[in-house]
Amino acid sequence: MKIYGVPLSVHTRKVILAARIKEIPHEVEVVIPVIPDNPPPNWREISPTGLIPAINDDGFVLADSTAILLYMERKRPQPALLPSNDRDYGTALFLDSWAGSTMFRGVILPIFQNQVVNPNIRKVACDNAAVEAALTKAAPEAFGYLESLKPEDFLAGGMLSIADLAVVSNLILFHYLGHRLDAARFPKLQTYFRRHVGSAALQSALKDETPFAQ
Repeated sequence: MKIYGVPLSVHTRKVILAARIKEIPHEVEVVIPVIPDNPPPNWREISPTGLIPAINDDGFVLADSTAILLYMERKRPQPALLPSNDRDYGTALFLDSWAGSTMFRGVILPIFQNQVVNPNIRKVACDNAAVEAALTKAAPEAFGYLESLKPEDFLAGGMLSIADLAVVSNLILFHYLGHRLDAARFPKLQTYFRRHVGSAALQSALKDETPFAQ
């Protein structure tokens, strides 16, 4: 399976982690859409939205991280990344969607765009007001919601799921960007995050993506 994207990406990391956990043989082809002329010439055929990640699995092309993960779940059911219980299954899918919308678009994306993409790639000034709004309003609201879930080991069904991959992947990029969870304000979330970052699967993935983070 070929995974198109960059390991630093919140959504690409989710797919790479799922492939690692399920032991699906794969290789990562680096595609960074925000860099002009970086994507391959047929990129829109691979990813109709132009976004990462996308995969090519023996000729079968699919884009969108959640769609890819659900495809992987059918391709290799064990170890499962979706709970078998109906309600836990629904919760896991909701939290995955929430992480991709409220958390990523409200918190991570404006910080990343203004700290990294705009000054370094687009050569335009950082919108400090957008960063400030993300850090002082959107982030506390998102982290407060997660804290209210009283996370311990996992977010849904007492097992590692798509919800954990999505939430933790966002938090990793938040930290790469130089920001930190307020342990006094969000102690349960902080403990949950550290537990996952210390896991064998994530440690291995983080080691491989170190050059991109640097």
